[in-house]
Amino acid sequence: MATYKEIQAYVKKECGFVPKSCWIAHMKEICGLPVRQAPNRHSADKRKVPCPPKKRDAIKKAFVHFNMI
Repeated sequence: MATYKEIQAYVKKECGFVPKSCWIAHMKEICGLPVRQAPNRHSADKRKVPCPPKKRDAIKKAFVHFNMI
């Protein structure tokens, strides 16, 4: 499984932006991948900063590149 830093570097190289780590975690949840709860996260049921719909394909492309899905 790729690290968040590796996913961020890949997306930056391929798509020209650096995804926030919370976006990556949200996409992992959407794709059914395991996600640990961040110690600074207050609410387990609602995301404060969900991944914007227009950024999701780029992050999903990184998951496929790293054979995560």
